[in-house]
Amino acid sequence: MNVMKEVSEIMNDIRPSDLGNTLIAGAGPAAIQTAVQLYSGFSERIGLYNRPGVHAQRIKKELIHNNFEVSLTIQGKEAESTAKIDCFFDDVSSLRDEWDTIILATPCTSYANVMKSFQTAELKRVRTIILLAPNIGSNDLVKSLMPKETVEVISMSTYYAATKFHADSAVTAHTKAFKKRIYLGSSKGKSRMVGVLKDFLKSLNIDGVIVDHPLDAECRNITTYVHPAFFLNTFTLNEIFDVQPKDKKYMYKLYPEGPITQQRIKTMVRLWKEISTLIKELGADPINLLKFLNDDNYPVPIESIPREDIDNFSEYEEVRQEYLLYIRYATILIDPFSIPDHEGRYFEFSAVPFKKAQEGIEGVWSNPRIPFEDYQKLILIYGLAEKLGISMPEMKMLIKNFELECQQIEKMLGITESLIEARRLSSLREVTDIMKERERRYS
Repeated sequence: MNVMKEVSEIMNDIRPSDLGNTLIAGAGPAAIQTAVQLYSGFSERIGLYNRPGVHAQRIKKELIHNNFEVSLTIQGKEAESTAKIDCFFDDVSSLRDEWDTIILATPCTSYANVMKSFQTAELKRVRTIILLAPNIGSNDLVKSLMPKETVEVISMSTYYAATKFHADSAVTAHTKAFKKRIYLGSSKGKSRMVGVLKDFLKSLNIDGVIVDHPLDAECRNITTYVHPAFFLNTFTLNEIFDVQPKDKKYMYKLYPEGPITQQRIKTMVRLWKEISTLIKELGADPINLLKFLNDDNYPVPIESIPREDIDNFSEYEEVRQEYLLYIRYATILIDPFSIPDHEGRYFEFSAVPFKKAQEGIEGVWSNPRIPFEDYQKLILIYGLAEKLGISMPEMKMLIKNFELECQQIEKMLGITESLIEARRLSSLREVTDIMKERERRYS
């Protein structure tokens, strides 16, 4: 009863504006959307920071033109929401010590670079850092790069929506859908701020679940299990580099229209089991993969997979697990809950096109996040396992094969810079920082 009373008192003490002055690192669609929805009373002042470059120049120009107003449209809602941005920075030296909260709305593979750039700024007032879409270990990584140990770092399990820019604007975002449930884990034992985030998510009709440990949140990002199994392969590389330009492929279709085969489902199951072993070693609770896919992401009708099979998935033998996952992905080739058209056709749920790689000036390629950030995240997870003496043969083989396939693409297209070398080195440096933080915190 005393614990419940203490939690109740903490929750009652929370004010909607407890995020205080909020600096959002990143200026992509997720950052714009977050800014707009924090504007309704969860933050006092809102600033955007983006590293210098073409995108920063564009957004700075559009913000000035729009009187520093950003906009958000939401699928199914006619009204557009807006927010006033107090300031925009593309130079760290311009940051003043006025920010209470920092939200990292960048890919998790950029966290180290962002935090290292902030080390040169006077940000002594910061008390909370929120990770919008972390990888396993991101909380420890960010803590290791903070000069002030008292700063609380909160990991969200994943970004809470699906959002893109409007075609012709860098200050207007469109949210297609929201997640049903987001997990929140803090580096601080008794945290008021996770309550603020839970209320923020509730305002968006999202269930915020507070967990005991940041890793309990970080391991609940479905891309960690799905993307490496489906996209770290020749099939994906051929599609994004237009090696076979006449044959359009899709991300979540069965072969030959997409990458999903019996072998890739087998890879997913084995990766999940290897990651689960690491999660246990790190002191968190692994997920039931099928239950997480169904209950937290997108369900399938009970006629396709009975509830009993979902709940008992972790206890089944490997072949049965593969069988059930194959049924799951075959079932959602279409949206089974959509309304069929006059010909009885359901919405083609799986027809998600691959984003293409683009060749720029002087043969420099702009590569899509899928699969290259997934590779980078996997290198970090494998590096942590290796440091802890955990064997991951499936992950090791997947990484090695993908690296060989990238080398083949480089030779075929005459790409002189490695597609993956810098990503590998970056992740290995992050492994070292994470292990140092764990030794400091848990010794």
